[in-house]
Formats: sequence, C-alpha cells, structure tokens
Amino acid sequence: MTAIEHALEVEHVSKTYASLRAVDDLSFAVQRGEIFGLLGPNGAGKTTTIRMILDIIKPNSGTIAVLGGPMTEATKERIGYLPEERGLYEDMTVLDTLLFLGQLKGLSRQDARARAEQYLRQVELWDVRERKVGALSRGMGQKAQFVAATMHEPELIIVDEPFTGLDPVNTLIIKELLFSMRDRGAAIIMSTHQMHQVEEMCQRILLVDHGRRVLYGPLQEIRRQFAGNAVEVELQGDPGELPGVESVTVADGVYRMLLSEEVKPNELLRTLVSKPDIVVERFERVEASLDEIFVRVVGRDKAKEGTAV
Repeated sequence: MTAIEHALEVEHVSKTYASLRAVDDLSFAVQRGEIFGLLGPNGAGKTTTIRMILDIIKPNSGTIAVLGGPMTEATKERIGYLPEERGLYEDMTVLDTLLFLGQLKGLSRQDARARAEQYLRQVELWDVRERKVGALSRGMGQKAQFVAATMHEPELIIVDEPFTGLDPVNTLIIKELLFSMRDRGAAIIMSTHQMHQVEEMCQRILLVDHGRRVLYGPLQEIRRQFAGNAVEVELQGDPGELPGVESVTVADGVYRMLLSEEVKPNELLRTLVSKPDIVVERFERVEASLDEIFVRVVGRDKAKEGTAV
C-alpha cells in the first residue's frame, strides 16, 4: 500500500488542553475507496481528532497528511464534512444555500445548480427546494446538510452521526449515497454510536478511548479476535447470575452471553448443566457483536479506573 492510496495518514499525533491530554500519540490511516469507522465513548478524543484533520486546530506533536500532503486551501475544496451540530443558513432557501456552498467549494454556478438538482432529487428534497432551511423538518434538514457536505463530490468525506433524525427509508437513501461515493473511490470517515451501522457499512475501524488507540484494523479481524467469548443459549429454567458472564441479553427465549477472558465456553456449559433446575436445549458459540466488543474494551478500562461507563 503506497502513500498515495491513503486519503489520510495520522502519525503519532497528540493534543493537550492545559492538563487534559485529549489525543495521545494517535496513529492510523484511511484508504481511498473505504468507509472507515471512528469510534469511541463520549470524551474519547474523536472530535478533537476530526478538528485536527480539518486543520481547525493544530496538534502539539505528530503529523497529518490529507490527500497526499499537508492541508492547503485547495485541499479543503476536496473534503466534505457533515458535523454532528448542523449549521445551514436558516433564512435562505434550500436551493440558494446549496448554490452558495457549492460555489465556495469551487463549483461554477452552473455546475452547482446541476449538482444541487441531482442530489436533491436523490434525497427526495427537490420539491422543497424553495423552502427556507429553517422551515424544514429535522429529517429534511439532515438530508439537506448531507447534500451540502457532499454535492461537490469530495475525495475525503467525514460524517459525524449521519443518520440522526432519519427514519428507516431516509437512512437507506443516505446509506446508498455513501456506498456509491465509496465505490467511486472516496474515502469516508464515519463517526457514530450506532454500532449496527458500523457493522453493516465499515471495512475497517478505529476505537479510541482517552485519546489512545485501543482497537484498529479490519472489522472482521477484530471480531475474530473476540470469537469464542460470546455464546447463545436456549434453556428451560432461570440461570440466575453466572460466574464469568459479563453481560446477558434475552430475546425470544434465547440468552446471549458475553464471557470474560478468564472463562471458556465449555466451563460455562458445565456450570449450566450442573444446575438441577436447568435444561440446556442449545448452546452455541457466536461471533461477538461490535456493541459487545465496545462495552468490553471500553467498559473494562473504565472499570479499572473506578469510573462509570
């Protein structure tokens, strides 16, 4: 993998605010043509990292290469950013807003008009193009903000909680647009707390906690690292509390259990069959979900420090 194939390279970056080390020696790379998940609990350093990538703030140490080099004004025109806090001009119409922002990103007025129509039709907002942004519903506003961030077809796209306020139909529309942008070679960084969206959409992930990298790499490889620590059990009777079981969820009579590192699945099975009031009907190892991995990795570290998750 050569450097030019990386849309973003972050190397040993740190950022400190007074006594708070928000980002601590963080390194990762994002490839062209992938959706990359940037994950972590609140306060983990994700927003600070994004702001350093966008050159809004400077790191205290380390280097960041965006689209092959340091950030310049020309590079900024090749980036799209959907922030978690939305910020379109509420007194302008949807179409006028997109024409203005498209031209700021280097499009001619004619091209901005064509792109705005193309994308507004795709997200089913063309009929409200003359409506003021402030009069849009939350979901409509989210889609308009997404179009504003991507209509110039950037090479690097950063989306922060892109599905907030969207119903399932509109979520699917935005997903399909992100997949099409990935397929044309754009690099997409997606920051979200919706782990099921990450599992469906991301090829690789970075999990940060306290500004440090705790998990990084292909999603399937990370899930394989935790294979064997999750089981599904169908049984008759109430198992009660079980030693070495970190979490339990029950759905349709099926118990899904995440085990600690110290407990093997066969040990749990022996414990269950030894209970006289329990009948085990099915016991199966399953791949841990990203939600379970997140809670295990981040929650375990916080428990060691005596803080709540």
